[in-house]
Amino acid sequence: MSASVAAAREPSGELRAQRDAPLGGQAVIEGVMMRGVANWAVAVRKPAPGHAAHTVQEALENEPDELGEVEVSSFALESAMRRHRVLRLPIVRGVVALGGSMAIGFRALEVSANAQFAELAAPDLQAQAGEPHDGDALDAAPQAPAGPQEISKGMWAGTIVVALALAVVLFFLLPVGVTSIIKTQLGIHSAVVFWVIEGVLRTSIFLGYMYLLSRVRDLRRVFEYHGAEHKTISCFEAGLDLTPVNAQRFSRLHPRCGTSFLLIVMVVAIFVFAPLGILPWYWLVLTRIVGVPLIAGISFELIKFAGRNRNRNWVRALMWPGLKLQLLTTREPDLDQLEVAIAALQAVLERETPGALTAADLVGVELVA
Repeated sequence: MSASVAAAREPSGELRAQRDAPLGGQAVIEGVMMRGVANWAVAVRKPAPGHAAHTVQEALENEPDELGEVEVSSFALESAMRRHRVLRLPIVRGVVALGGSMAIGFRALEVSANAQFAELAAPDLQAQAGEPHDGDALDAAPQAPAGPQEISKGMWAGTIVVALALAVVLFFLLPVGVTSIIKTQLGIHSAVVFWVIEGVLRTSIFLGYMYLLSRVRDLRRVFEYHGAEHKTISCFEAGLDLTPVNAQRFSRLHPRCGTSFLLIVMVVAIFVFAPLGILPWYWLVLTRIVGVPLIAGISFELIKFAGRNRNRNWVRALMWPGLKLQLLTTREPDLDQLEVAIAALQAVLERETPGALTAADLVGVELVA
């Protein structure tokens, strides 16, 4: 292996990059989003002619036996942290970065979903009605516009709100509610016992949720693209040429993955809430909601540190549970899926060169793979 290649070989034979690059990404429907410092791009494998979907569910269920073309969309990116120094403070920068990542992530999902939809022609109104019409009546009837059937902005906004509310209820309010019931039933007065039960419940609910998610058949290809995203970023970080064959040699697990981040959130929450002790139920609920940004900010700092120090043995030991959890949310991609991930990354690299960025360029840049 060339000395210029910053990669180590795992016991499994897969390669692991040994340095970080200011790049992140996300799997989407039949594609990958890649994000750099000042740009982001989505590459999507469009359905072959005659195989387009009409709904998001159909897009997820599609098992393409024919490959369509790869469509790439690029967008400029301007971080709010560049403009406001206070947003670059530790903890705060994590909350801001995660908010920005979520906004880009949902936008990328929207782009990928719309790329899978069929081009719908105006319906034959006469055939729909099943009755004959004279020419005047048909001419006067309203015609549906031709073109792609896209998801509305309102629907995506509603999806974001529901997803965030579900996450807060499932991983923060439900554990504290169940623990409060257990405390009452068993007459528990120890803050330590309360803290332990709530932490175990929260982590168990999270792990169970991730396991069930991994069993959803319709998400299998999304998980394969997730693996393609990780392999492609690692290939670039290691300094190898971006080809599907090279990328395939790398592990599908990445130390800066959002899955690892979520596990860290569950663990950090245990220690953040521990000093509060046993409070009245309304204070318990309020602290679990208000504490979410603080927990997210601390967790972001931890995963950022882990990414920078991935070669230290003790850091790798601490990262091990999060890496193993990625086995649930990633699958081994094929060469065609790696081609899509590479197309997304190359679209970003056409507009910026991470290895040549100055310190000023990197101000306000916080990324999770």
